[in-house]
Amino acid sequence: MNTEQVLDVFRQCGALLENGHFILSSGLRSPTFLQKAKVFQYPDKAEILCKALAEKVKESDVGPVDIIISPAVGGIIPGYETARHMQVPSLFVEREKGEFALRRGFEFEKGARILMVEDIVSTGLSSRECIDCIKALGGNVVAAACIVDRSAGEADVGVPLISLAQYKVPAYQVDAIPPQMRDIPAIKPGSRGLQ
Repeated sequence: MNTEQVLDVFRQCGALLENGHFILSSGLRSPTFLQKAKVFQYPDKAEILCKALAEKVKESDVGPVDIIISPAVGGIIPGYETARHMQVPSLFVEREKGEFALRRGFEFEKGARILMVEDIVSTGLSSRECIDCIKALGGNVVAAACIVDRSAGEADVGVPLISLAQYKVPAYQVDAIPPQMRDIPAIKPGSRGLQ
């Protein structure tokens, strides 16, 4: 599956939002937003994307994976569905007092070979935080994987990043928003920072 095919799935689901003024989880502003929740509401679409991601991971030089761990909330569905196609368990970390933690009785053996799976990587912040949590618990994070890398290879998550699609869209600091975006009301369709 290539980038255009992935974006076609997003378009089919009305999940590729363009020509707007979107507040990203990083705080940056963009005229384009990938509303992955609109894709993941359809099990057949999630299966198409995550099966392709699982195949891409298997074809890489990562080697065997024991467990997939994802950051909540956005990574839970792609993590689970990718794990299903790789036939390994799927766990997730969630924030506890602002930090990622493994909760709900989830555990893994020290040294387990772990693939961290995300939905979309932009700056790589939540991926790095998730990976740091896994490493602190003794996991061996062999790679990270995502459906879309919005940085087109620029984000450093601290381990090799395997993406199904690379889709670079502009992102601006608040004080550097281009004129065509200034008159559009800013909206925050993502979940980070919601109370």
